[in-house]
This record gives sequence, structure tokens and C-alpha cells, in this order.
Amino acid sequence: MSLPPQPLSPLDGRYRASVGSLGDHLSEAGLNRARVHVEVEWLIAQTDRSLFGSTPLTADQNEALRAIVTGFDQTAIDELAAFEATTRHDVKAVEYYVRARLTELGLDSIAELTHFACTSEDINNLSYAVTVKAAVFDVWLPAFDAVVAALTERATGSRDVPMLAHTHGQPATPTTVGKEFAVFVHRLQRLRAQIVGSEFLGKFSGATGTFSAHVVAEPSLDWPEVAREFVEDRLGLTFNPLTTQIESHDWQAELYSRVAHANRVLHNLATDVWSYISMGYFTQIPVAGATGSSTMPHKINPIRFENAEANLELSSALFDSLASTLVTSRQQRDLTDSSSQRNIGVAFGHSMLALDNLRRGLGEIAVGTVALEADLDGNWEVLAEAIQTVIRAEITAGRSSISDPYALLKELTRGKRTGQAELVAFVEGLDIGDDAKARLVALTPATYTGIASELVDRLA
Repeated sequence: MSLPPQPLSPLDGRYRASVGSLGDHLSEAGLNRARVHVEVEWLIAQTDRSLFGSTPLTADQNEALRAIVTGFDQTAIDELAAFEATTRHDVKAVEYYVRARLTELGLDSIAELTHFACTSEDINNLSYAVTVKAAVFDVWLPAFDAVVAALTERATGSRDVPMLAHTHGQPATPTTVGKEFAVFVHRLQRLRAQIVGSEFLGKFSGATGTFSAHVVAEPSLDWPEVAREFVEDRLGLTFNPLTTQIESHDWQAELYSRVAHANRVLHNLATDVWSYISMGYFTQIPVAGATGSSTMPHKINPIRFENAEANLELSSALFDSLASTLVTSRQQRDLTDSSSQRNIGVAFGHSMLALDNLRRGLGEIAVGTVALEADLDGNWEVLAEAIQTVIRAEITAGRSSISDPYALLKELTRGKRTGQAELVAFVEGLDIGDDAKARLVALTPATYTGIASELVDRLA
């Protein structure tokens, strides 16, 4: 027995509530609305210049044309689908749709300026740039910023909480919980600046990027300047003056590589937090009514971070594929980019889902002070670094005759558990100055955190 029609992708089914806002821009309907937007603005741009005997439209007429875009709804989606069923061409369907609206508005006199001197890719590349830019700034970045804000709150709130560090999975010089969160904040802030600084390029130069039809229609115009003004001043993009039939997609490769990089930093965050939960450094706050395991009632599984990890991997894989494939097009144009670009929303969707889970997950954990304190107190040998470093300073200052401080501490601590009493006795017997000795005797793993707390304050 067949089911009623179901969404194939979990992004449009199970997880739609978390990612649905991307559909306003990166769905097929969002793309078509952007195509209509480009066509309408091109009509207005041509009449503003009085091209081919046209005259500037009135303010009311311009407003009515732009209302075709702002009023784009399910009726418009259905009508476009009906046009495409006949044309078998998505952009031609948009042209027919716009012409039909011109007839309704009594503007048939400018109907032939619809899609004038345009190849389909002139409309498509601008539409993708418009929709991707809007999706990044209006939807993805706010979700990204919410995670960075949650991390910043964690960093500042736990700036002074000491934590045993682990390098190569082994006990290492202590840090603070806040400083480790601050590292991720700093990394993500750098990547955010790069993403925000991305260019969104557009071409508008005809069938093979030569303005050939334009020049034949009106030889006296500076068509590259007309195109630049349209792309930059009317659409808010950056003009690409040298292309084939397609815009070369280099800006997309750059953007998607940056977002994939941000994904991977977030993936590192997810795996680290998961590990700290398993060590007891973070405890999970129970959610009323939630079930951790179908058979083990005691469990609270770190599902937010596991879900984020998986979706970040999927998103990065898609962005990597887009970045590597979109930059290649055979000769002046092939159609591989058309199929690839329809998955831009999927790539952003998996990233959005991960961001939602990370934000939620960071709000569902607490610092596990019991485990943190126990690990610090059980690893006094991490002070070996401090002791041998102080000895070196004392030797240089002429207050010690010890010959090889590193070897001395290695012999005492390497691969061994060394307690407080042993270390204190060892320090008391060292040939170093009294002040240095006093500093070392007073030191504990919990206080051996350097300026970790102050480093948190360096966050922008």
C-alpha cells in the first residue's frame, strides 16, 4: 500500500521547523520569485533610461510592477508551473508570467522589453546571487550568531572555572572552562568576518558574455556600464564584467568554502563538548518528559551535539562538492551547474539544523564541578612543567646549580601519579631561591591556569 505524498528529505519533513525559513529564499519558489524580481527591475531600468523610445514609468506603475514580486504567492507559483509545463523551460516560463502581468497592468507597450537581450543565465545567476545573499544575511547568519552568543555567554560565565587540559588525550597544563569556550568564539568570529565580507557577483552580458545582441540593438550605448549599474545599484550585487554565458561561480566557491570551514569549527565544538560530557566536565540538564534510552531509564544522551555533528558533516560535504564543481563549465557553458545549484538550500539547511541543535545543546548543559575538581586534584604531576620552568629561570639568574631540570622532573613524574605531598617535599629540597620555592609550594593544579581568565576578556 502506498503512502500519501511524503517529503523525501528530512529537512522538509522531520526538521522543517528548524530550517523552513531558508525556503523563503533557497526553494524553487524563492528562486522563481527572485527571477521575477530581476525581470521586473530590468524593465524599470530600461524605461528609466527611455531605451528604444520607451518613457519612464510613473511611480504608481513602478510600484505596481514591484508588487508582482512582493505579492508572489501560491497562485503565482501555480501559474508559473502551468507556464513551465508548456515551455519546458523555467526562465521562459518566468518571462511569460511577467508578460501576463504587464497585460493586466495595461503595460503591453513595454512587453518586448521583458527579458530584453538576456540569456537565461543572465536572469539565473543574478537570482541565485540575490537569494543566496538574502539567505546568508537574513537566515543563516542570525542562527550562527545565536550560537556564538551562547558560546560567549558560556566563556564569560565560566572564565574562572579551572579545568584539567588534555593534549593527546593525556593530562596537561590546566586551563579554564571559559578560556576553552573563548577559543571557539574567537575562531568563529574570524570566519564570520570572512563570510560577511564575501562578494556576491553577477553578470548581465548576454549569450556568451560579449553584449553582442545589445550592441546590434543600440550601438551607441555603453552596455557594460548599463549592466554594471543594473547589477550593483539596483540589485545590490557586484558586477562581473568578464564571463562566458555563465557567471563563473567563483564567488560561490569562496563563500561555500568559508561556510564549510565554519561548519568544521562547529563540528570540533560538538565533538569536544560531547567528550567533556562523557568525562563529567559538563552535566546535562534533564528535560521534563524526555527519554534518553528506550531501555535504560537513567540515560541523558548528548543528542543535540550528535545531531549537530552529523548535519555539519553532511553540510560540509555538499558545500565542498558545490565549491569544487561550480567553478568548471565546459567552454562557454554547460548545464551541470543548474542541477548542482538546486542543492544550495540543502547544504545551508543541514548547517542550519546543526546550528539549532548546538544552540539548544549549549543551553542544556551545566559545568560539572565535581568531576573537574576531582581530575585536577588527581593530577598533581601536571605541575612538573611549572617546576622545571622555574628551575631554569633560577639557573639563569644564578640562584641554582641544578644541571638538567627537565630530566629531573621527567624522572619524578613521567608516567606516574605524583601527589601533593611528594611534590611539596621535592620542591622543598630543590636548590632554588626562597621566593621561587614559596611560589611553587603554594601552587596547585587548580591555580596553575596562567592568565586563562584574562584571555577570555580579549573577546571582541
